[in-house]
Amino acid sequence: MPGPLENVTVLDLTHVLAGPYCSMILSDLGARVIKVERPGEGDDTRAFPPFKNGQSAYFATINHGKQSIALDLKLPKDRAVFERLLVQSDVLLENYRPGVMQRLGYSWEDLHAKHPRLIYGAVSGFGHTGPDAQKPAYDMVVQARGGVMSITGEKNREPLRVGASIGDIVAGMFLGHGILAALLEVQKTGKGKFVDVAMLDSQLALLEHAIAITSVTGDAPQPSGARHPSITPFETFHASDGLFVVAAGNDALFGKLCTVLQLPLAEDPRFATNPARCENARLLKRLIEAVTLGSRKDHWIALLAEAGIPTGPIQTVDQVMEDPQILARNMVVSVLGEDGKAAYTAAGNPIKMSGLADPSTRSPAPRLDSSRTEILSWLEEVESRQ
Repeated sequence: MPGPLENVTVLDLTHVLAGPYCSMILSDLGARVIKVERPGEGDDTRAFPPFKNGQSAYFATINHGKQSIALDLKLPKDRAVFERLLVQSDVLLENYRPGVMQRLGYSWEDLHAKHPRLIYGAVSGFGHTGPDAQKPAYDMVVQARGGVMSITGEKNREPLRVGASIGDIVAGMFLGHGILAALLEVQKTGKGKFVDVAMLDSQLALLEHAIAITSVTGDAPQPSGARHPSITPFETFHASDGLFVVAAGNDALFGKLCTVLQLPLAEDPRFATNPARCENARLLKRLIEAVTLGSRKDHWIALLAEAGIPTGPIQTVDQVMEDPQILARNMVVSVLGEDGKAAYTAAGNPIKMSGLADPSTRSPAPRLDSSRTEILSWLEEVESRQ
């Protein structure tokens, strides 16, 4: 089944994670993604372990289904190929520091003048405006500067980086949103758009409760471990064999929780409302754990789930990859190797859409420059028809 972006061609100059994550989303939705890489080395992640059959699993799981061509945009012969590709592309993606594409002669202004329908998507550490636009950034830098690290971890302990690379991944998601909006706009106006996404901006967009708390109280929230700062009980609890989570997000759910645990707290003024529970969160946790420590976590998860209370185990990644619900949603897929056999395991496409194919396998990630012949043949074919 063709995807909704079947007729969209993406010329992808990005590397590492934020940009490639965006182009992976577009590819999963049916777009043709042509990955333009540095001759000889290619994307940095080709050198990231672990490796299987000489290929990086990291690279393979983010770049599956794309095509690769190696071009040096400082060489006239490669620039000629690149400019032919620009004519046939709907979207250009890049994640260089602002000014790099301008020095190459491929800035937004240059390209928009020559290719008015082309959408130009740029993702960078700090965006294309502002005093720090030229500064370099990686995931940890924007997690730290963007405030996410300040609220991650345990109280009175050192701040922690979120385990997943959300500095890159969230920026890639926002860039994908912007590209999709620009594709709709170009259908109406015939004019492409410049989509400028900063990793730092994207971190701020994640701080919905932290910004609300700070703006109203004047005090920046501190790390609170697994506990939500504005909802109680909404955290981890100890059972006899370890931790599990409970998220009783309103008074009705708290009442059900009290019934299951046989705790007479629902009408207690210290706990009857969410604001009161937040004020007495530590006491409430002790009262709940006085009960939950008496049985295993599977026992409590089963009882709470039966009562309709959001709960669940804290799973390791290998456990997640075997979770029946995850598997039922086709969220663990195989990336094929060059021999056509399953070689790597990757996350599936979380966007489930009627009419959008959701196979259990993904096409192989390309070897560096392996798609050159196919891409040049395609260019000759489309050019001959124009």
